[in-house]
Amino acid sequence: MGGGGGSVKDVTSKGELDGLRQSGEPVILHFWASWCEASKHMDQVFSRLSTDFPNSHFLRVEAEEQPEISEEYSVSAVPYFVFFKDAKVVDKLEGADPSSLANKVAKVAGSINPGEAAAPASLGMAAGPTVLETVQDLAKENGSSQMGNQVQPGLSDTVKERLQQLIDSHPVMLFMKGSPEEPKCGFSRKVVDILKDERVKFGMFDILSDNEIREGLKKFSNWPTFPQLYCKGELLGGCDIVIAMHESGELKEVFRDHGVNIIGTDEGVGGISEPTGLSTNLASRLRSLINLSPVMLFMKGKPDEPKCGFSHKVVEILKQEKVDFHSFDILSDDEVHQGLKVFSNWSSYPQLYIKGERIGGSDIVLEMQKSGELQRILAEKGIIKKETLEDRLRSLISSSPVMLFMKGTPDAPRCGFSSKVVNALREEGVSFGSFDILTDDEVRQGLKVFSNWPTFPQLYCKGELIGGCDIVLELQTNAELKATLSE
Repeated sequence: MGGGGGSVKDVTSKGELDGLRQSGEPVILHFWASWCEASKHMDQVFSRLSTDFPNSHFLRVEAEEQPEISEEYSVSAVPYFVFFKDAKVVDKLEGADPSSLANKVAKVAGSINPGEAAAPASLGMAAGPTVLETVQDLAKENGSSQMGNQVQPGLSDTVKERLQQLIDSHPVMLFMKGSPEEPKCGFSRKVVDILKDERVKFGMFDILSDNEIREGLKKFSNWPTFPQLYCKGELLGGCDIVIAMHESGELKEVFRDHGVNIIGTDEGVGGISEPTGLSTNLASRLRSLINLSPVMLFMKGKPDEPKCGFSHKVVEILKQEKVDFHSFDILSDDEVHQGLKVFSNWSSYPQLYIKGERIGGSDIVLEMQKSGELQRILAEKGIIKKETLEDRLRSLISSSPVMLFMKGTPDAPRCGFSSKVVNALREEGVSFGSFDILTDDEVRQGLKVFSNWPTFPQLYCKGELIGGCDIVLELQTNAELKATLSE
């Protein structure tokens, strides 16, 4: 009998994963992190699914402990799922979406026809009652709309107040899917293009970033779809209405009648407007926080304990860039959490600021790092880097005449190859220093590039790379190890 037999297996090496892939049987891979609550919730669904689909392999990878595997599949946030069939990647899923996970698993396992829409009915037939029950429980717990949950009759005063504040925050306000730079649906993109063509400044809110606003605004406005465009607090309508008003010239008249400034040709096209509707005290507080440090990160959690994968990603980037930064945990202060969205015209977190200027969220920061733009901006703003990684690696390599980079310590090796090299050096009576690469992922990954050697252990003598386990053992077998290290 093939498959995993109804259980979840933890993957400990790339070779192990490759072997299971080559079987050709369905493989579902879950990248998770111990600090991520969403990962833990999705793991419950994952475990139930493994029971319902015993002929498939359900594998878990702790993303940060297996960077080689994570990098191969471009994992930048958790939870993250990769689906294999016939040894090939056939699908991926990012984020905590129990319904989508169950349906994608069923499709890979052959119980649902490819292309069939994810729905509670098909989910129940494909996954069985235990999975459906778990998905429904998690959907209720997380306020998910994936399972067709309906907003409870009426809206709380807090939600009403928040919605009204957002609607009134800009003379022209657009509730859309995504951002003007990266719309997440064609209808939102069309309205953004129309507003730019009309040459008006506008505020926006990404309803995908906040399910309470997304569901609440439908009831508040009595308008069931998005985007929704408002002018001076009044709902104009959705995409079709905005297109019709634009084509007839009525939209321009509405903006003029409501005193919305039209930008002259010499000032460029329309775009994001300055925030309004915040109290003077809150706006002043937000400015002070933004300028608290030359590099300021508003995130979920703290740098040492991020509460979401996107915040974790930006923290790691800043560490890689070797810059000092301050952070603010927006989960600790709801006034700042909600106010900064309006103040910055940026509806999600994390948000990175350099010398008071908003840089963007995790995707933008990651792209800027890859292109070198982030490094250029830091230099232009006079942000001085700390010791570079290359400097640190050179210092570690030269800290002892014979230096071993290994997994674990000489007295407690964490892999067989490291243990063999330690024994060889001791048998030859060679004194050596060591560094546990499991304690510092920056050194672990950096040294692979620096030495152009992809595996560990790595042995150095007087700053020069000798090699890994196989080379060291070969030198010992040929009675050349001690002589080589004594030169």
